[in-house]
Amino acid sequence: MAVEVGEVAPDFELKDQHGTPVKLSDYRGRKKVVLIFYPLAFSGVCTGELCEVRDELPSLGDADDVQVLAVSVDSMFALRAWAEQEKYQFPLLADFWPHGGTAQRYGVFDDAKGLAVRGTFVIDTEGVVRWKVVNAIPDARDIGEYRKALAEI
Repeated sequence: MAVEVGEVAPDFELKDQHGTPVKLSDYRGRKKVVLIFYPLAFSGVCTGELCEVRDELPSLGDADDVQVLAVSVDSMFALRAWAEQEKYQFPLLADFWPHGGTAQRYGVFDDAKGLAVRGTFVIDTEGVVRWKVVNAIPDARDIGEYRKALAEI
């Protein structure tokens, strides 16, 4: 079942591209979070979306106020190679094992394909989902919508 606007975002702990554990609840009371689920590293639409996030990161808000977390079912080793290639400075989180467990809890896991669809959740400092969008795998998201959602919190 999908997480809805107004609900508390399910907490999780996943390893980033460097093997460092990242916990959603660590940002409570400190930062808004843009939680981005995407299908696979190195794929065309995913690269385009995350490069746009990388390039537009300053326009999403003050680095002390907003944290981007990007999640896929890829291993941390694949994520590290991709982050280095594309110069991503935000955490890429490996929802590798249990396979897609976090995406499932958010309602954005495609069981037939074994990966996440394109879901984004904007979470306030209290851990509540304030905005979300879920797109099919081939459909890129509009980063301008992230900006609007963050401005309204």
